Amino acid sequence: MADAGPLTIPINRWTEAGWAQRYLAERDGIPHRAEGYAVLLELLAVAPGRVLDLGTGDGFTLGLVKAARPGITGVGVDFSAEMLDRARARFAADPEVEIVEHDLDLPLPLSLGRFDAVVSSFAIHHCVPERQRALYGEVFDVLEPGGAFFNLEHVDSPTPALHEEFLAAIGKTLEEDDPSNKLVVVETQLGWLREIGFADVDCHWKWRELALLGGVRPG
Repeated sequence: MADAGPLTIPINRWTEAGWAQRYLAERDGIPHRAEGYAVLLELLAVAPGRVLDLGTGDGFTLGLVKAARPGITGVGVDFSAEMLDRARARFAADPEVEIVEHDLDLPLPLSLGRFDAVVSSFAIHHCVPERQRALYGEVFDVLEPGGAFFNLEHVDSPTPALHEEFLAAIGKTLEEDDPSNKLVVVETQLGWLREIGFADVDCHWKWRELALLGGVRPG
């Protein structure tokens, strides 16, 4: 039997407080991010009711959703201690928001309940592709009929040259690329959503490696 070679352990530096702080310091400088968030909010139901934010980080996306849709109940999940502290501080005075510690590499807890919408931004791509697809299935299961899933995501470029161009556009080099990324092309992810059973699946917005993917659980 041939030697399969050493096992490659996926890297995830988001356990490090400094890595999270670095991202937060650079976040607002990433080109075109605001466009993606604007489209997400435009597509979100007028009154989604209960919203789950996967990989909520410091609560930025959930905060945008709350501001745009007053009265919703929000649940944000994350595993980074640094991010959890910041999210809890952000929503300390808001009884309609719950921040839950949970690692997206593990199945979503049944205790989270069901939701009228699930959102995520730039988080799921830190899971290995097999887990990303499984998580999409779990999102389908926790959505109420008619509920929507919107994932504003960092996706893979079709070619290495396009990936280098993206990095240059955000002021990075290959050496500075995030080793935690496990990027998947848009077409593959849209295929996952359709196979799982989502309807109205589409890439609603895209700029280079930033894309808004979405689908609806049929009513």
